[in-house]
Amino acid sequence: MTAPFSVTAPELAAKIGGRLEGPADGPPITGVSAIAESGPEHVTFLGNPKYAAKLDACPARAALVPETYRGGFAGARIVVEDPSLAFVEVVKMFLPPPVGYSPGVHPTAVVAPDATLGDAVVIGPHVVIEPGAKVGDRTILGAGTYLGHGASVGADSHIYPRVTIREHCRIGARAIIHSGVVIGSDGFGFSLVEGRHRKIPQVGMVQIDDDVEIGANTTIDRARFGRTWIQEGTKIDNLVQVAHNVVVGKHSLLVAQAAIAGSTTLGNYVTLAGQVGVAGHLHLADRSIVAAQGGVGRDLEEGEVMWGSPALPMRQQKELIIHWKNLGKLFKRVKAIEQSRAEDAGK
Repeated sequence: MTAPFSVTAPELAAKIGGRLEGPADGPPITGVSAIAESGPEHVTFLGNPKYAAKLDACPARAALVPETYRGGFAGARIVVEDPSLAFVEVVKMFLPPPVGYSPGVHPTAVVAPDATLGDAVVIGPHVVIEPGAKVGDRTILGAGTYLGHGASVGADSHIYPRVTIREHCRIGARAIIHSGVVIGSDGFGFSLVEGRHRKIPQVGMVQIDDDVEIGANTTIDRARFGRTWIQEGTKIDNLVQVAHNVVVGKHSLLVAQAAIAGSTTLGNYVTLAGQVGVAGHLHLADRSIVAAQGGVGRDLEEGEVMWGSPALPMRQQKELIIHWKNLGKLFKRVKAIEQSRAEDAGK
């Protein structure tokens, strides 16, 4: 990644509070990059020791490295406590200026007369705001966004284009909601009556607390009654499904393609990795973790780390994988023993 900005290695070290080692002179740095993509004009970083050998051969002008690095990188080494975290600040230096938004309501937007708009809001093209809806101060509603009857979005939130927030749903302050998200679609509820699936009305709502981020094309269903609730600080990746009456605790992480069935509750600081599936009416206690593609069918205790489908404790699942890999050898051994015994019996 490049931008119209340059800095020398000593200047960069000073800006981030790092210690410069190696060549201090040389051409300025004009971009940032991962190790594998670096050129002589870039700064990179060593976030994982397993990539140390690749850094040794990297042509980058400079690299952020930890105190423990003892490799042979030829460029300037900027020693910091946490290279990954420090690199975030470096990337910010090279970013182009952020996109600016002028407060106001676009002429093509449709805003109900009794909707409430806070100060310095940005209402983009073709936005629809229904009666009784509320938009907090300095909040941005991107092009084509729909805010339903009686729904609300708190202050300083950024709703990207083509988001749907249906009736009576509540979004807190400083929310970031990416394109394609649907909040408040009907929960998947049907009852089999006389051979036909009859729809069960979904009359609840969705509550999203402050400082929540929701990735593109995620869907969060409204409650059958009451609320589906995403609590403060939780971060949700793209393509996640949250069903009716689910409660997700504070500061949890839901990674891409995770799905949570109805009426399940997650505690605080829970992590669901990619493609995790959680059955309904369960409770996952605080700080529990489910690794990628795990299938959870029981309650989890605080701090449990699970993997596999059905999900088992991580250590147990790893042991089973080793056993599965050895099944072929075990089969051959058993077959050889049986053959030897058969031969002995025939003598």
